[in-house]
Amino acid sequence: MRLTVKNKLDVKKAYGAFSEPELTRSGTIDDHNIILTTNKECPFKCVMCDLWQNTLDYTVDIGAVAKQVRDALDTLPKAKHIKLYNAGSFFDRQSIPKQDTFDIADEIQEYETVIVEAHPKLISAGCFQFAEYLAPQLDVAMGLETVDPEVLPRLNKNMTLDDFERATTEMLEHGIFVRAFILLRAPWQSEESGKHWAKESIDFAHSIGVECCTVIPLRPNPRMGLTDFEPSTPESLEEVVNYGLSKNKGRVFGDTWDAK
Repeated sequence: MRLTVKNKLDVKKAYGAFSEPELTRSGTIDDHNIILTTNKECPFKCVMCDLWQNTLDYTVDIGAVAKQVRDALDTLPKAKHIKLYNAGSFFDRQSIPKQDTFDIADEIQEYETVIVEAHPKLISAGCFQFAEYLAPQLDVAMGLETVDPEVLPRLNKNMTLDDFERATTEMLEHGIFVRAFILLRAPWQSEESGKHWAKESIDFAHSIGVECCTVIPLRPNPRMGLTDFEPSTPESLEEVVNYGLSKNKGRVFGDTWDAK
């Protein structure tokens, strides 16, 4: 049952297109163009996710998402790096048809890096074929969320740590860099346990070859159904990010989107 309605979207347009700076693997701070495509909702429906509010209930026609990207590119400045986020998995064929992924690749050949997001269970031959076809370096961001054994199974993620490690290992074998999204204070965690498990999650990600971690303070949303949930503090985010940076095993970002 929906507790809120979805935002009204135009299937002919990406619902977001903008640019923001980010630290690169080489140590420079470069602008990254970001396109948020309009497509069918992710099938996994994770408890903590609010991205479904900017999705559709149906599969778009072949060519629709590629056109969204092409039109959005015309509005963006030149940049070396691009993120293509679809509120789900780039390799979910119900969200983005396979032909569209290759048509999109043709449009972004001048970039150095392309970053997409995906669920670990959707990392398979389609991902590797896309990486091989693509001229730029491919990075794939996946939601690790938490390694807390009491919480991960309750997130409706339909994923185990073995699934995440398998996907990471296979992508590294195909020359694909891997990013991880990590929750700070996931549902059913206290402030202290939230910090503890976020740090443990960073350690796990680094141990299996993840190059970049983004720590995301969880924000309450209707799907969670937790009336007493309190977001983590800015101080906790700073502590966890600094912990990750102190390991010197890759980039660690703190997500300040919608931060108060």
